[in-house]
Amino acid sequence: MRFFDGAAVDGALGYPGLVDILQAAFEQGAIAPLRHHHAIELDGRPEATLLLMPAWEASAAGAATAGRYPDNAERGRPAVNGTYLLLSAESGETLAVMDATRLTAWRTAAASALASRYLSRPDATRLLMVGAGAMASQLILAHASVRSIREIALWNRSPERARALMARLCEQGLNVSLAADLEAAVRRADIVSVATISTDPLIQGAWLKAGSHVDGVGAFRANMRETDDALVRRARIYVDTRAGAYAEAGDIVKPLNAGVIGKEAIVGDLFDLARGTVGGRKTAEEITFFKSVGAAIEDLAAAIAVYQKA
Repeated sequence: MRFFDGAAVDGALGYPGLVDILQAAFEQGAIAPLRHHHAIELDGRPEATLLLMPAWEASAAGAATAGRYPDNAERGRPAVNGTYLLLSAESGETLAVMDATRLTAWRTAAASALASRYLSRPDATRLLMVGAGAMASQLILAHASVRSIREIALWNRSPERARALMARLCEQGLNVSLAADLEAAVRRADIVSVATISTDPLIQGAWLKAGSHVDGVGAFRANMRETDDALVRRARIYVDTRAGAYAEAGDIVKPLNAGVIGKEAIVGDLFDLARGTVGGRKTAEEITFFKSVGAAIEDLAAAIAVYQKA
């Protein structure tokens, strides 16, 4: 049995290599039941969530356990902490135990970059990152690995956190600036990536310029939302998995339940895109929207990659 802490996971993965790995995984497929959600009620604190995410294929099986604690940022801790268990599909023996917090950050950003390959304009150069949490730097690096990003704008409700993240990214040689006006930043961006814990829409469809691509990462429960009705009406919509989107993605579930859109508005998922059964962006002017809530097939593919690298 091997143990991989966060540093070991970071050392084994990179972009765009992991994007390629996820593309192959979605093309091949795996068995991945819809994840379990269990509410953890805490006295005087926001409700936390325990997530259980299993998946298996011919060579390996695995399961991620993750706890989402929405007030952890106030304590200087990641909002999501978890552990990944990688097993032999043949015998069930434990192959590895990994830091799922880092694994999840890598695979989530890689899935967004995979979608961007199909959905953002090939000539996209301006990225807006909305949110300055644990996912923000990963999403920026992943998007920059598949598109020639020259300008990165960063917006966050807390300017202090945004400044701290900007300083770290600038040290890596990235051209990052702070966006004081969210609407103006959205209107300028070619790609808008959103990773927050907002329960109310932040991004309005009326702000989007022709040809833009929206990457929705943060609203992982049906009662959360980062985009408004106008956006889902204007955009061609894609998701990571249909089952996950219909059950968990507030940006999809809420407009579906309200009759704003029907299920036919979901053009395809990452399985469809990777296998070529549906097309991605059709014109330079259309607006595209990718909504992810995370999929166990992504965890499994990333964990296998870490194990094989070692």
